[in-house]
Amino acid sequence: MGALVIAITLTLDGVVLEAQQPEKVHRIGLLIAASNVIAPFTDAFRQGLRELGYIEGKNYILEVRGGGAKADRLFDLAAELVRLEVEVIVAVGSPALRAATKATSTTPIVMRTGGDPVKAGLIASLARPGGNITGVFARSVELSGKRLELLAEVVPGINRIAVLTASSNFEATNEYTQIEAAARALAVKLQVLSAGDPDAIDGAFLAMIKERVEALVQIPHAIYTQHGARILKHVSKNRLPSIYSHSVDVENGGLMSYGVNYAAEYRRTAFYADKILKGAKPAQLPVEQPTKFELVINLKAAKQIGLIIPPSVLARANKVIR
Repeated sequence: MGALVIAITLTLDGVVLEAQQPEKVHRIGLLIAASNVIAPFTDAFRQGLRELGYIEGKNYILEVRGGGAKADRLFDLAAELVRLEVEVIVAVGSPALRAATKATSTTPIVMRTGGDPVKAGLIASLARPGGNITGVFARSVELSGKRLELLAEVVPGINRIAVLTASSNFEATNEYTQIEAAARALAVKLQVLSAGDPDAIDGAFLAMIKERVEALVQIPHAIYTQHGARILKHVSKNRLPSIYSHSVDVENGGLMSYGVNYAAEYRRTAFYADKILKGAKPAQLPVEQPTKFELVINLKAAKQIGLIIPPSVLARANKVIR
């Protein structure tokens, strides 16, 4: 015998009332490599979802995982999100993205990464990713030379600048080409120091002091995001003017940052998550790159190292911490 379906309606004063279907509750996974960006990212992501009409606990549940940059740990966390059957994984940082792609080839992934996903072989192209990955690629290679120029502006007569990088072959990268060209134009010398793991950071700063560098350009990497407090401790102790790509380093005590507006990028990932939850395929959603950049200056940090920021630089700042 076939199933018997009974439809029930209620009539009140001639008005037919029909039972409403409960709103679907989406399950979204967040995988974040660095512990000190978990709160800023989740806050901005939630804000982005609110702007799109989502209410946490009513029509979506957020599963947040992260806080450790170690590959094995992140893979375990990514695999856990897959087991929870989240509808989309938002991966923040290159290590988190690699872990997510290792854990699944079917669950949609929205990335926010500074590493080139095309060169890494994760997507076919920015315009047509072609797989289960899309999102925001925060390419900042072209900004490296500008950061060095800003340091030279705020430290008059500078002669030697250190470049802290996690790459063991940084001189072969396009980013180094940008920095080296700026250094040549400014007639300053560069000291490139590689610190690809947390334990190498202390040694890198000892080498900087030995060589009497006068300022520091930090090349963005997940390791430095995770261990930002360690770096800032060295910078403060040695009264070293420094510039970063991420404004969180300045908010935590660094001197300056020049880069993308991270809060805006984080909110933008919510746009991608929304599209996917409504049925869009990552393969057909073009990857975005930022077009607006911001300069953030910490006057407290400047005062601590006895540095006066020129009015011409302050006037260009998007945010000044006093």
